[in-house]
Amino acid sequence: MARDYYGILGVDRDATDAEIKKAYRKLARKYHPDVNPSEEAAEKFREASLAQEVLTDPQKRQIVDAGGDPEEQGGFGGGAGAGGFSGGFGDIFDAFFGGGSGGQRGPRVSRVRPGNDALLHMEISLEEAFSGVTREVTVDTAVLCEPCQGSGSKSKSKPVMCPTCHGQGQVMELQNSILGRVQVARTCTRCQGTGEIVEDPCENCGGDGRVRSRRDLNISVPAGIADGMRIRLAGKGEVGPGGGPNGSIFVDISVAEHSHFLRDGDDLHVTIHVPAVEAALGTEVKVPMLDDSTTTVNVAPGTQPNSTISLDGEGMPRLRREGRGHLVAHVDVTIPTELDRHSRELFEKLRDQTREEVGVTSKHDDHGGLFSRLRSKFGR
Repeated sequence: MARDYYGILGVDRDATDAEIKKAYRKLARKYHPDVNPSEEAAEKFREASLAQEVLTDPQKRQIVDAGGDPEEQGGFGGGAGAGGFSGGFGDIFDAFFGGGSGGQRGPRVSRVRPGNDALLHMEISLEEAFSGVTREVTVDTAVLCEPCQGSGSKSKSKPVMCPTCHGQGQVMELQNSILGRVQVARTCTRCQGTGEIVEDPCENCGGDGRVRSRRDLNISVPAGIADGMRIRLAGKGEVGPGGGPNGSIFVDISVAEHSHFLRDGDDLHVTIHVPAVEAALGTEVKVPMLDDSTTTVNVAPGTQPNSTISLDGEGMPRLRREGRGHLVAHVDVTIPTELDRHSRELFEKLRDQTREEVGVTSKHDDHGGLFSRLRSKFGR
């Protein structure tokens, strides 16, 4: 059974918010735990606080006035058995009053509205990301109706007030419920909630001010763009209802993997294979770049395996900024696995001349070499 919130506070059903709050303060002075520590007083104070909260909330008070209890599960104190509803009071309220606020008319919908945005996906190569590219794409979208120029009217006249809802965008209907007949606010079907109608609809668009069409767009992808970035084409999306402003088109960019370059921000990484003899004597390695040019990487004599050589200004263009990143060449020193007799003799002579000893490297002997790299790898 629903609680008598008005009776708890001792006010009439037509009491104002000020009268409700005044009655609550009177009871609070009498039953507040700081004044009256008894269990009975504490319960009466909780009831008075709840009653004041409910009756000063317009939506909850309307549920109370309709014979329900907004604080009970199911909204009317009877759970699913009361008319078959099992949700909260908001579900019951929406069922009886059309989702409006207290059954009142909501704001009407504008007849002229912005168009929706669109999302496209485009995959490009690393070469295209390096130099920038322009792609033509075909989109199916809403465009402005040419005969009426978006007005929706054959004569291009302005819309007039809807005679059915008198410009409100909604109409009130009587509906039977477990509480009897209640008024429900419904969207006006004649004007679709806009409160306006076009008296002489355009035959081409049916009064909407727009039609579906396919059109070609040129999408310019700037140099230096990275995988996962998004391009916005403002005002290139569909035109809005009633000839409203165009939405935007967003293009998600994905950059395909390259055969020998790896990208890290504005830097490009590449692995160069250098024979052991060339690493010892020094050499040059020609690297074909993304713009079909060639860059020379100078390998100094005595270059060790896993060394890196960085070339400033040879990486990716910086997006919407001057300059380019680095080209980082990782040196892979290749050791011959098969030697003919002559080559073996030469290596043996080289070994005899260098007289480098084979042994174990300690941390005292290593200066940024393999031992240090191993310690770093294992976090020591």
